[in-house]
Amino acid sequence: MPWGSQRLHAGALIRQSQRPRKIHAHFRHTYIQHNQWVHHESTAKDTTSPNQKGASRTSTTTESNTSEETFPPISIKLLSETQPPEDLSPLLTTSFSHLQSEYKTPRHPIVLAHGLMGFDELRLAGKLLPSVHYWRGIKDAFNAHGIECITTAVPTTGSIDERARALYSQILEKLPPEPEPESEGTKNEAAERSASSGSSTSTTTITGTQPRTPKGRQINIVAHSMGGLDARYLISRLCPDPETEFRVASLTTIATPHRGSSAADMLFRDIGPDLLPRLYKLLSRLKISSGAFSQLTTPYVNTRFNPVTPNSAQTRYFSYGASATPHLLSVFRVSHDLLAVVEGANDGLVSVRSARWGEYKGTLVGVTHLDLINWTNRIKRVAARLGLVEQKFNAVAFYLGVADMLAKEGL
Repeated sequence: MPWGSQRLHAGALIRQSQRPRKIHAHFRHTYIQHNQWVHHESTAKDTTSPNQKGASRTSTTTESNTSEETFPPISIKLLSETQPPEDLSPLLTTSFSHLQSEYKTPRHPIVLAHGLMGFDELRLAGKLLPSVHYWRGIKDAFNAHGIECITTAVPTTGSIDERARALYSQILEKLPPEPEPESEGTKNEAAERSASSGSSTSTTTITGTQPRTPKGRQINIVAHSMGGLDARYLISRLCPDPETEFRVASLTTIATPHRGSSAADMLFRDIGPDLLPRLYKLLSRLKISSGAFSQLTTPYVNTRFNPVTPNSAQTRYFSYGASATPHLLSVFRVSHDLLAVVEGANDGLVSVRSARWGEYKGTLVGVTHLDLINWTNRIKRVAARLGLVEQKFNAVAFYLGVADMLAKEGL
């Protein structure tokens, strides 16, 4: 594991030399002076739909996996000891510890957008074993409470552009028609037809609504981790037509690295400029997309992505962050400690500082990056039943709470 390297220990982070190096073109920056970057990306919005782009899916943000370019080393700064304490408020310590008796239903469907290495449903052994869901138990909970929900699956390690276009296409494909209320005249006609048939053997079924084209529906996107960057790109750069396609009424991001993650910076620095091109070449031969990795670094997100991906005035933005202190055997133990001295409170992969975007709804306390999608809570629930620990977070209760919040916001 690269983070096991002695030179990456939290107490020994140092800045590498300023010698320019050859590295992968996903870092297409020009170093001007100390800690300053200039991007060569057009600020014009990409208004071409994914379907019009075709199979090529060319974009200003997608680069070849084999090209190289001069790139300066990543600079990692430690937090100053004199820096004032970080504001994590509002703290959500036990707000989502248990299911509530009632949740309100949002007006618009919820689209769930997964993060890096994510999926919708995964079958490891065909029908021999139950499938694995990224949103474990969450979609079922939405359905049980009458909340319309769509899950999506985008390229697991693709670039933001690739993932956003896949998200765009799947929303268009999966978004169901919006039912149109039946008028009084239609109701009378239906009653006359029912009376004239005179029997229950008629093959015509009146449901009280008439199907309508799915064009023009509004949606609420709820995104975990990198999925939030995909959704922001979709809203700002791909620009769905609200009249002929759909409109994103709100975007709620959960532990999304809106300012990048120093964990990615450290990983790239530890791999080094000599090994990185060979690693990309290997991934290319295996036909594994690698665009996502470099686009999660703090230089890329802050200097290339954010400046050309502004918020839309037609969309409301909400965000949640998470802070945890992983136990000794946690997979996030090392990354958490490294992030803590660079960015402060974090969930093991994304800091609270980076997760803030739009209207910040709060910091989930004692919750790791995987807790947020219900991947580790089963173990904790068993321990809670045995009285070994106190259950302070329930992922299903959290997402139902997000839906309830959207409903109360009129969304």
